[in-house]
Parts: sequence; C-alpha cells; structure tokens
Amino acid sequence: MPRYFFNVVSPSPGPDNEGFELPDIYAAQTAAVRLCGEMIKEIDGKFWEEPIWRLEVTSHDFRLLFTLTFSAEEHDAPN
Repeated sequence: MPRYFFNVVSPSPGPDNEGFELPDIYAAQTAAVRLCGEMIKEIDGKFWEEPIWRLEVTSHDFRLLFTLTFSAEEHDAPN
C-alpha cells in the first residue's frame, strides 16, 4: 500500500515523519479531511489567531498530491 504524509504548513509547521499506509489517493483525501476536522476542533477558538491554516499531503517520494486550505475572516457586524 502507498504511504501518504500529512504535513501541517500553517499555523505552525509540523512535518509528518511517519505517514500512513492507505489503499489509494481517495482514502488519503478522506483521511485528510477527517484529520483537519479533528485538528480544527482541538484548536477551537485559537483558529482565529491564525486566519489561514493549511495541510499538504505528499506521497512516499515527497511529491505534493493535494492541499487543504482553511481560512477565516471576521467582519464588522451591524449594531
């Protein structure tokens, strides 16, 4: 099975040195979405401190396969 690496690029770099063996890129995409959901859930309100958040997924030969990018914007609400 191919190995995929899930690297947090922002807010603070966190390379994935172990990766995960998954059957194909579609399984890697599903795992990436779930991982991002869990990580955003864990950082809770701190998400607003770093308004752009990114996860890059690479193959075993470090080829970039896809990126998930999340951003948040605050807007003035009418009083």
